[in-house]
Amino acid sequence: MSTASVDLAQNNDNVKSGDCENDFDFSKLPHKPRNLNMERQRSFDERSLVEASPRYTPWAENGQRHIDNESVFSPSRRSSFNTPRSLYGFEPHPMFAEAWESLRKTMVYFRGRPVGTIAALDNSDEKLNYDQVFVRDFVPSALAFLMNGEPEIVKNFLLKTLRLQSWEKKIDRFQLGEGVMPASFKVLHDPIRNTETLMADFGESAIGRVAPVDSGFWWIILLRAYTKSTGDSSLAETPDCQKGMRLILALCLSEGFDTFPTLLCADGCSMIDRRMGVYGYPIEIQALFFMALRCALVLLKQDAQGKELIDRITKRLHALSFHMRSYFWLDLKQLNDIYRYKTEEYSHTAVNKFNVIPDSLPEWVFDFMPTFGGYFLGNVGPSNMDFRWFCLGNCIAILSSLATPEQSMAIMDLIEARWEELVGDMPLKVCYPAIESHDWRIITGCDPKNTRWSYHNGGSWPVLLWLLTAACIKVGRPQIARRAIEVAELRLAKDGWPEYYDGKSGRYVGKQARKHQTWSVAGYLVAKMMLEDPSHLGMISLEEDRQMMKPVVKRSSSWTC
Repeated sequence: MSTASVDLAQNNDNVKSGDCENDFDFSKLPHKPRNLNMERQRSFDERSLVEASPRYTPWAENGQRHIDNESVFSPSRRSSFNTPRSLYGFEPHPMFAEAWESLRKTMVYFRGRPVGTIAALDNSDEKLNYDQVFVRDFVPSALAFLMNGEPEIVKNFLLKTLRLQSWEKKIDRFQLGEGVMPASFKVLHDPIRNTETLMADFGESAIGRVAPVDSGFWWIILLRAYTKSTGDSSLAETPDCQKGMRLILALCLSEGFDTFPTLLCADGCSMIDRRMGVYGYPIEIQALFFMALRCALVLLKQDAQGKELIDRITKRLHALSFHMRSYFWLDLKQLNDIYRYKTEEYSHTAVNKFNVIPDSLPEWVFDFMPTFGGYFLGNVGPSNMDFRWFCLGNCIAILSSLATPEQSMAIMDLIEARWEELVGDMPLKVCYPAIESHDWRIITGCDPKNTRWSYHNGGSWPVLLWLLTAACIKVGRPQIARRAIEVAELRLAKDGWPEYYDGKSGRYVGKQARKHQTWSVAGYLVAKMMLEDPSHLGMISLEEDRQMMKPVVKRSSSWTC
């Protein structure tokens, strides 16, 4: 099947998305939350990172330092190799130019226009579906192109995936929801007829036959990033984009039997796309859900259809933020409370609302939890708390402001305190710890790819560098990201940009990892460019909405009132 080209006129006179209330306020970037027990000194790197930004203004009218957010579009300087030149006046790491060269080789064209990047360029093994354009995989590539002042490929990608959304989607005679976005697509060339067509995968070809829940969320987040970067809101305002957002949101805002505001999901519907015991309410999906809802509030038009949906989104955000901040958050104080839980409590006065049995707490979590720090749990449901650390969900919680400023700082404290476990020899653990022995057999179904400390089961994924970097900059602790990037630069390019690393500290290239993995390359580029110009953070970060209801969150002894 083929898709028709969609040409939409740009309107550069439209109001820039930077004027919206929900956008990130750069004036708060250099500052940290007060009232901490620990005394922290801002390093020279931390100060100079903000001050070296081209948006930096030494003194505002009120005497406070800030970054000017009036000019949203900020193309980087280019070198003769069509890659950004260092804003500091010196050449970047040699890996930087190599990474750009590798990224450009992965570009996919449809009828003469760039529409995405393939998952990997590794030809050493059977391609499987690594020669396709994945929605979630393309996000870091898209951000790199936007930061480099090349929005065309991002716009084309958004339009093509939007057209694919309108396809009839059937798997084994069962029709999927109208708003489901594809997991991936492929450009098919017919040399005889000299034609090109797009072939989409909505989960019918994936391992496990699971439709991607996160694709629609990433699409909305990327649409907002494009709008924020270019200052052009005309694309988001088109009837097709407005309808696409409404269809995605209608799927996840539909009313049913669930008593929680979180989104019920199956295993394998996110970045962890194989059975890993994350069914229920995984943190990754809840954080992406929250962020997509907030982005939609900025992008939806205030017409009859938009207003009704905006009202539903606002109510869901209030409930979701309260639920996540109250029940998913774990620090030393909360861990001790769970340790002392009573069970079989009934009525609204119950403290142990999910009837979690204290004996079910894993032994490792007591040693893993530092005195100062905390994180959002992997999953919370009836008689179930998954205490595993999941990197993507916690970073998105920071970027979307699902995490409070205190919680965001606590997550950074945890990463620093557990550096060897979460970063080690190659950043960054997708989850911690690994599932082993009998638990591994039961939870993963004896999945040979997800053996302990490999792939999704405690493997190290370089792509997560960009998420860590963005979160660190937002919290005001970029030195953490810089340290992680320096670790990656020791081996990542020499090893051929692997998809993931194995081992408890990430010392070994993954047993089945593809080389020249595109999002490993793009993740590194985005991290470096964001450190160089922190104003890029505005594309992917949202400031806390002060109008949103804030629940009273019990704080650990690491915070003072």
